[in-house]
Amino acid sequence: MNIKTVILTGASGFVGQNLYPYLSKGNVNVQILGREKLETIEHEGFEGINSIIHLAGKAHDLKKTSNPNEYYQINFELTKKLYDAFLKSDAKSFIFISSVKAAADAVEGVLSEDIVPNPKTDYGKSKLMAEQYIQSQQLPDGKFYYILRPCMIHGPGNKGNLNLLYKLVEKAMPYPLAAFENKRSFLSVENLCFVIEKLIKKDIPAGIYNISDNDSLSTNDVVSILANSLSKKPRLWAIPVSFIKFLARIGDQIKLPLNTERLTKLTESYVVSNEKIKKAIQNELPINTKEGLIITADSFKSQN
Repeated sequence: MNIKTVILTGASGFVGQNLYPYLSKGNVNVQILGREKLETIEHEGFEGINSIIHLAGKAHDLKKTSNPNEYYQINFELTKKLYDAFLKSDAKSFIFISSVKAAADAVEGVLSEDIVPNPKTDYGKSKLMAEQYIQSQQLPDGKFYYILRPCMIHGPGNKGNLNLLYKLVEKAMPYPLAAFENKRSFLSVENLCFVIEKLIKKDIPAGIYNISDNDSLSTNDVVSILANSLSKKPRLWAIPVSFIKFLARIGDQIKLPLNTERLTKLTESYVVSNEKIKKAIQNELPINTKEGLIITADSFKSQN
């Protein structure tokens, strides 16, 4: 049995908490590299290590309370330091979890890997800087880097906007944004784990890969799926778009739960192509979009 050994950063985060047991079940020996060790790492040998999976990073702060410098220190400088160590090590592959936000904050049509990146936030810019550093270094023969750009990830342990929607539906409260027409890509954390495991066990061309589920859904579709998981009828209110946007602008000023950025995140269209990664790993993803959302909804039942 060919057991792979990998180093994992960010193991305590949402993705890490799902990835660690997933890989362990797949005959992968996972060694955790904590933040303190990561910050002081030098060019260590990483003897016997097949892959380095870099999840650790500073997530996008919707409340905008973070110091912008933190994004560059954590998402760029720490990635740079770890990648330098990888290049001088015996490890074969480096898997960096970036974000579609490193490419674009808004998408017209379908996002593919050949887009010219133009991030607007410090989060997206810091992720792009890390990507560009990785791409700019000479890659020794026999080594590979994989820059993964996931869209919105969900699954057990998720505490983002999907959880807020779930609580709304659970309390039989109406969803007031049904007048917005959108299509969004989602990513089940199990599909992300599946892709990462394939990258550990297969040799595919180095490069940038978008990661998403196959199908895109409207937010109204998502509300309906969450309601069905609770055996409830979805309550969709089509309040005029102009009035909702007016309320969001007020929320920008007086810190209401609904502000312009959160409204955009809930209602914008953001469709991501996953064709490149599926062709590269020569596999279909194991979980379809609706199945993944049902798994996430079921996990909310145990959390709440």
